[in-house]
Amino acid sequence: GGLPSHSHSPSPPPSPFCNHEEEVMTDSWRGHRKHVFVLSEAGKPIYSRYGNEEALSTTMGVMTALVSFVQSGDDTIRSIHSDDHTVVFMQQGPLVLVLVSNNKQCEHQLHTELLYVHYQIVSMLTQASINRIFEQKQNYDLRRLLTGSERTLDGLLDLIDHDPSFLLSAVQCVPLSSSLRDSISQAMQRATTPNLVFSILIANNQLLTIVQERMVLEDARLKPIDLLLVLNFITSSSAFHGGEIWTPICLPLFNADCYFYAYVAFLDPPACTVCLLLITTDRNAFFAAAECKRKIEESFRAQNVLADIARAESYHASQVGVPDLRHFMYMPFNIPDKHHQLPQFTSSLMAEPYVGRERTRLLDLYRNVHSRIHSTTPPLKIIYRVSKKEVLFAWTTEKFELYTCFCPFVTKASAINHVTKLLRWIKKAEDRLFIRSPPKYSTVPSTRTGGSSDRHGGSNRQENPDGGLSLL
Repeated sequence: GGLPSHSHSPSPPPSPFCNHEEEVMTDSWRGHRKHVFVLSEAGKPIYSRYGNEEALSTTMGVMTALVSFVQSGDDTIRSIHSDDHTVVFMQQGPLVLVLVSNNKQCEHQLHTELLYVHYQIVSMLTQASINRIFEQKQNYDLRRLLTGSERTLDGLLDLIDHDPSFLLSAVQCVPLSSSLRDSISQAMQRATTPNLVFSILIANNQLLTIVQERMVLEDARLKPIDLLLVLNFITSSSAFHGGEIWTPICLPLFNADCYFYAYVAFLDPPACTVCLLLITTDRNAFFAAAECKRKIEESFRAQNVLADIARAESYHASQVGVPDLRHFMYMPFNIPDKHHQLPQFTSSLMAEPYVGRERTRLLDLYRNVHSRIHSTTPPLKIIYRVSKKEVLFAWTTEKFELYTCFCPFVTKASAINHVTKLLRWIKKAEDRLFIRSPPKYSTVPSTRTGGSSDRHGGSNRQENPDGGLSLL
């Protein structure tokens, strides 16, 4: 939203009633699990998860006053705690972000979630642009540049609550035979163009494969959060489902100050489950990227790849063959070429009884255990937790991190035996569950890159505080 894009599809129709029209200060408004507010340092409202920002301007003014009061004493406000709520504050340059939670998450996790919200905003505007805007005009209304992006931020907060990728800071791969994944990767390796940095194939919001430019990979790797933010940006708008989209996007953990340019196309309309994402530093490379997509489609048709992808299925815990196992999440650390690899995890599907509110409750339990595992005072290596409804067993080593959920009354000894069997199953299936060696390619940089100011991405956008974005 607010950023010009090259699109071959109509804009989506305006959405009906949404959470931003909810009346504030009512019991239902107060009863939400989490509230997120974004405002400028000068107190200008930018975003609210629930309710209209204008209706919350007084509340945001109080937040600004709290931040300023503590800063006047050469200190920084981090959080406020009560019996039922935790309020976390975070300032990132000229932006102030506040999260109010009643679900007993630890402060560190809430702070990280605010950081993800900030990254999503940066992904649409770049940090350099935001800083420059507020240096020129301190009370600028940033909503003018973020018009329409509320759906993207709403989608991000929904994902944070329901997708363990954000908790683990890792991406989940589609379970796929290594031969099929290699075949897909090779087809994408053969379809490159100068200044192409990443070629990514996604199915149902899970990673099928990623092919990376060799020279860029030597300097820095793509972080999982960057990829998750891009996926959220794509899935939060139905505009991407209608054709080929060419849009600028920033990867904040890769380079927060510059734009890349993304070519987005779904390969299986109208289902729109398999998405091709080509990321380049050349703002003029739309037609070159479209040609890459054509070559990839030709190769996929010749090998009937899309039908094979459609048959690929995630798995339930019952298929693992471990007694009493209801669910698990596993993240390996001992992967080849770890420095240049995307952190990955695998997880069984959630089934009865973990649907609806029970799914949310289980994820809350995982968050609690995760915070204990990663606590600094002191961190724990093994956690065995018994409750009325389930047993949780978590284990972290130098080689992996594992979270499991068992039926109630599973003893610690039994849990250890079950986990041993589970690890054997994962070891046998790891070539299907993970990308072991991500393919690479080398391209010749083009002499025409749109005036990029940095070899890893550049932008010819300039922000005019009085007139929005302009494209030179």
